[in-house]
Order: sequence, then structure tokens, then C-alpha cells
Amino acid sequence: MIVLPDEREPVAQLLGFLEYGERLAQDCAAAQAALVADPGHRRFLLGQARQESMHATVFRGVIAWLAPRRLSATPLLPPLERYRALVEDAITRRDLHETLMAEQLILEGLGEAILNRIEAGLVKRGAPFGRLRRILLHQEEAHHGFGRRLLDRARAEGALQPDRLRGRAEEYLGLTQDMVLTLASLFSTIDEDASAWASDVRLYVPEWCVG
Repeated sequence: MIVLPDEREPVAQLLGFLEYGERLAQDCAAAQAALVADPGHRRFLLGQARQESMHATVFRGVIAWLAPRRLSATPLLPPLERYRALVEDAITRRDLHETLMAEQLILEGLGEAILNRIEAGLVKRGAPFGRLRRILLHQEEAHHGFGRRLLDRARAEGALQPDRLRGRAEEYLGLTQDMVLTLASLFSTIDEDASAWASDVRLYVPEWCVG
């Protein structure tokens, strides 16, 4: 893979934020497994937690290759910290529907959007490990689809309050936009448009949740 010398630090820094996001997703999926009654759903969520851990490990390995000194750097991104606090509050309240919206729909949607854009750039650069990258993207799609199915089913059964979730969704979506725009300078370093990445995530949220 061709990574120019002046791109190593910003790319490693971006991957550091992605690794942090994967750790958040891992913790959330593990907690969700204790909130569901269906054994199949529990198995899926525990499997998701393991996959998110693997994703984080992959990102960490790439960081070690690009910029080893970044391994000890803790990402400081207030919107992401606020996002984690909101998710943890929903878990404490045992609000499964809100956690599904925040993690599987919005956070996984952001991850999927980012990975799709990264993939396009990596293909142009002739990057290796194409099969591994496709596996990661497929897993993100599966996590997102799982959450969407559970929420759509709960909505059809009248088990959730769309108006309440809609208000919460706007807060979470606002934070994802803040996250990406905060990193705008890093995106510009690698010739990417941060505003496009920020808007992509809305494509992964159903209309009833944001309309």
C-alpha cells in the first residue's frame, strides 16, 4: 500500500479514533447481550462483541505499522466521549431500543460509511489484505442489519415510541457529525471531504427515526 510519509501520522490518528469506536461498539454489544431474552439474539450480540474486538485489534496493528508512537496516544474527541456517555446511560436504564439505535444503526452506520470510503481509496492505492477488508465491511453490514431488523419489528409490534427515539436520534447524529468535522483537518490531509463522511451516516438510519 502506498502511504506517503506526510500521511502516516494523520492516517494513524484517524485509525486511532476508529479503534476507540470499535471498543465502544464491543462494550455496547456485550452489554446488550444481557438485555435481550432471545437466545439467538444473545449469541449474535456476543459474536458481534468478539468481532468488534477483532476490528479494533486490526486497526491497532495498522497503527503500529504506520506510526508506532501513536499506540500510546489516547484519542481526545469530546463528541465521541459524549456519545459513549449517552450509550452507557441507555444501558444503565436498560433501554435496549435506544442502544440498538445508537450502536447498531448510527455508530455502525458511521463505521460502514467510513469503511466504504476508505475502501475506495485503498483500492485506488492497490492496498493489500483485500479479503480481510471485505470481511470487516461485511460484518459491519451484518451488525447494522441486525439492529435495523429488531427495531423495525419492535415498531411494527408497537413496542417502541418512535417520537422519543427520533429525538434521541438527532442528538446522537449531531454528535457523529461533530466527531467527523472535528477531524476535518486530518481528512483534508488525505484528500477526503469530511462533510461528505458526516452526511453519509444519515443514509443508514430509517426515515421513521429521523423524518
